[in-house]
Amino acid sequence: MAKSIEISDLDIYYGDFLAVQGVNMSIKARSVTAFIGPSGCGKSTVLRSLNRMHEVIPGARVEGKIAIAGQSLYDSAVDPVSVRRMIGMVFQRPNPFPTMSIYENVLAGNRLNSKKMKKSEADDIVERSLKGANLWNEVKDRLTKPGMGLSGGQQQRLCIARAIAVEPQVLLMDEPCSALDPISTSAIEDLIHELKSDYTIVIVTHNMQQAARVSDETGFFNLKAAGQPGHLVEFNSTQKMFANPDNEATEAYISGRFG
Repeated sequence: MAKSIEISDLDIYYGDFLAVQGVNMSIKARSVTAFIGPSGCGKSTVLRSLNRMHEVIPGARVEGKIAIAGQSLYDSAVDPVSVRRMIGMVFQRPNPFPTMSIYENVLAGNRLNSKKMKKSEADDIVERSLKGANLWNEVKDRLTKPGMGLSGGQQQRLCIARAIAVEPQVLLMDEPCSALDPISTSAIEDLIHELKSDYTIVIVTHNMQQAARVSDETGFFNLKAAGQPGHLVEFNSTQKMFANPDNEATEAYISGRFG
């Protein structure tokens, strides 16, 4: 079940350094939300705070509130591992587990969740997830071969299959195409369109055209100066953002006048 996310007064720290300040936004269920903005403005930091990956870094913490379907993710009673199960993540570089077969890569999260699975159940999860990631037809005859033997674009789709195998509600993608060629990028973008009927998707991208193509809503992040915290300048429907943004800085960034 895809869920909506509410972010209120979010401040994110690395030790004493305030990296991102005062973010407020509502991310709709079953939609694609893109984060754009120049390097170092906190897009990926905000993304990682949505599934509590940020706090894995020593000294890192957040203040404010992130709630998914009304449940605060940072509530003391909430287990961060269960948050990461509910909110999957796909990273910039494809990262299949090098010693594992394609089959075992898909099941890695399910095995971690320590359920004993019947072979038939495992087979079903692998097939469903690889079909969901548009990879099944390409790999169904070599599931026992290493995941690392796939092309870059296939590896990234394998990582998406691994993320959706545990049936999360939200899928976070941190520049999922930046290491890929144009054809693989196009395949991932098509896949994002298909996945949004089942998931809430948040994507960080440096590619403005990609944000325009894949997202329903866009958040533009910026910082006033080096060493200052990043902040959310504007959050709007992607169509409005790219055609007629509310903020001059947004227009300057989108039209390529800075950044």
